[in-house]
Amino acid sequence: MAIRFFTNLFALACVVTTVAAEKTKPNVLLICVDDLRPELACFGVDHISSPNIDRLAASGRAFHRHYVQAPTCGASRYTLLTGRYGGSSNGALFQRADRLKKDPKAEPPSMPAWFRRHGYTTVSVGKVSHHPGGRGGKDWDDSEKPEMPDAWDRHLLPVGPWRHPRGWMHGLAHGEIRKNAKEMDVLQATEGEDTVYPDGISINEALRQMDQLSADKEKPFFLAVGILRPHLPFGAPAKYHRLYDEVTFPSTPHPAKPDWRSTWHGSGEFMKYHRWGRNPNEDAAFALECRKAYAACVSYADAQVGRLMARLKKNGKDEDTVVILWGDHGWHLGEHAIWGKHCLFEESLRSPLIVSYPGIRNPGRPTRSVVETLDLFPTLCELTGLPRPEFADGVSLAPLLNDPAAPGHVAVAYRSSARTIRTDTHRLILHKDGYAELYDHTSKEGETRNVAETNQALVAKLSKALGERLGR
Repeated sequence: MAIRFFTNLFALACVVTTVAAEKTKPNVLLICVDDLRPELACFGVDHISSPNIDRLAASGRAFHRHYVQAPTCGASRYTLLTGRYGGSSNGALFQRADRLKKDPKAEPPSMPAWFRRHGYTTVSVGKVSHHPGGRGGKDWDDSEKPEMPDAWDRHLLPVGPWRHPRGWMHGLAHGEIRKNAKEMDVLQATEGEDTVYPDGISINEALRQMDQLSADKEKPFFLAVGILRPHLPFGAPAKYHRLYDEVTFPSTPHPAKPDWRSTWHGSGEFMKYHRWGRNPNEDAAFALECRKAYAACVSYADAQVGRLMARLKKNGKDEDTVVILWGDHGWHLGEHAIWGKHCLFEESLRSPLIVSYPGIRNPGRPTRSVVETLDLFPTLCELTGLPRPEFADGVSLAPLLNDPAAPGHVAVAYRSSARTIRTDTHRLILHKDGYAELYDHTSKEGETRNVAETNQALVAKLSKALGERLGR
């Protein structure tokens, strides 16, 4: 059974939530961004153009040390959408769906199902669960195989020229879909409007859905919108690439491959694309091209956030909507000689989280308290006045929304071969065979030196806490 972190009840009672006070059930806009690093201006960098996300952070609370439960899309989204620890694979939600098919009482309701049961119209557009559009089958378009049974009133993905959700998921300009990844360019810039790439058409649909939901005077809405970029391949309209033509990027920290046992991997997801025979770990010029292409995709994603927020305001719903922007995990751009996610280093597990709503105290002040994705389900229930889901494994972030200096709690994550716990000062990674990696984040060496052998007492303490937290 997971350990719960009990927070100060007085602080919880004193949270100022004008949204919840003025309307029993405010709306929810959940924006999920794929493979988004916390490398944004509102998270302390000056070489990325992200004005819309920055504006959202200025009106709410940015969580600078938010950690996901798994460094892969499907498992991370499982936790977001269920509020529970789950499997480490991309099929975690489909496995849950199979259990529910056999026994409808086998699993507690998901977060959107919980909101639906309590009077909300729930709609998803784009990549919210692992499969864009939320369906299984060969091309991810089989309506008989929902990824999240009973969760959505509507779960939508206009595929446009990309033919089907599987094609949309890895699509490049003008309907190009991934067949053999070796034949698909890892980087691409194409002249045209935002609809030249997949996110442009899905955001158009999200805006239509927002208009329809906003017109309903009887029921609040829970609208989840998944933005694909900056997911591979790094393709975005050329205008976003031009933003970085003259921008100087900082050097990549700790770019060397670890010379100790770790969860390092060979960046297979990235390396399988057509790279013109170039390797960013060996070619500094190509590494910079890749980093700038990723940045262009971030700016493209940021523009889609701007479109959503502008429509929310136009519809007069900005004053009664809780907005969450969440990155499903981080992404290495050469740190530890990795280009991708899938490991348990900081870069894979730390992602942006922003919570914004009218009446939030100290808007624009970020927090550096450690939190995790698990906490979003109970947080949204508290902000909207819904009953707390006792089956959820996280805790409400209301104290930190009230006071950015409030304490956080440890964050755990896992993959198939190892699991990790992040405290305010250290990260422990514990492999299945008992081998430990311990990193001291109070030291400038951080995650470039394994100090487990000289800190066995701390390894034992954190190993116990990790086991208790995950119930094994």
